[in-house]
Amino acid sequence: MPKDLRIVFMGTPDFAVGVLKEMVEAGRNIVGVVTAADKPAGRGRKLMGSAVKNYAVSKGLKVLQPSNLKDKAFLNELEELQANLQVVVAFRMLPKVVWQMPELGTFNLHASLLPQYRGAAPINWAIINGEKKTGVTTFFIDEKIDTGAIIANTEVDIVDDENAESLHDKLMDVGGKLVLETLTLIEHGNVDPKIQSNNSDLKEAPKLTPENTRIDWNKPGKEIEAFIRGLSPYPVAWSVLHNNDEELKAKIYSAKYEKADHNQEPGEIETTKKVIKVACFDGYILVKELQLPGKRKMDSASLLNGYSFDVNSKLS
Repeated sequence: MPKDLRIVFMGTPDFAVGVLKEMVEAGRNIVGVVTAADKPAGRGRKLMGSAVKNYAVSKGLKVLQPSNLKDKAFLNELEELQANLQVVVAFRMLPKVVWQMPELGTFNLHASLLPQYRGAAPINWAIINGEKKTGVTTFFIDEKIDTGAIIANTEVDIVDDENAESLHDKLMDVGGKLVLETLTLIEHGNVDPKIQSNNSDLKEAPKLTPENTRIDWNKPGKEIEAFIRGLSPYPVAWSVLHNNDEELKAKIYSAKYEKADHNQEPGEIETTKKVIKVACFDGYILVKELQLPGKRKMDSASLLNGYSFDVNSKLS
């Protein structure tokens, strides 16, 4: 006889909303939602709820927003919900006292084919590294990050012009369906978790920082193009523009690699009335969309209408 699932959902950003929405629309019994505390945002620095909170409130779901996951008052509230299963999507690392609380365990949805791309930014790094396939995985949480026993996964193709936004949306869609499949497996007692392998060929998906999102113009053009796509539209690949006597942080949202022979130094800029070309060692990167400090994001032709590049301008 199927188990009656009482579910607590934990998540924060839009990716988690897509999955929670699937669960709500499938009629799943969600007894509580745990999400991040409200944060100041926008020019007025008003307190804003997370995407998950806003959706949960709109559906009349009970919301918990602990600042400390080990806080006694929060743990008591969580216990009072009498959940027998917890589902985690794009949340933070849980203490053992939380993930071992429900009788049926706590499972996580991760946006990669585990054990590959454990970490905070699997969608971005799969594109940056030129993968042709990725996917989503459900697994039972344990003491480490993204290492627990695998319940199920679904594979997804990465197309040639994929960026982080388009892949995020695809994985959110298949992720919601995989979570529903996982819930069915658990309620019918059909789960057969598989221990993850830990071989030396595993690729990581570390948190994105200002240091690891800067473009290296000495790399092959195909790799630079993939790097830009993998970071678009957020947090965005960047480079320092040296133009006249200025040094500006240029964010590059979209670009295309063009194979060519030349004698220019990597990072040197060539412009026409409509085109910005940046030299790399095996060709050029044609910049399509970029943003300079104090300006809005715009296509190259629009920027060149009101901004001029010196003959010695360069990106580094």
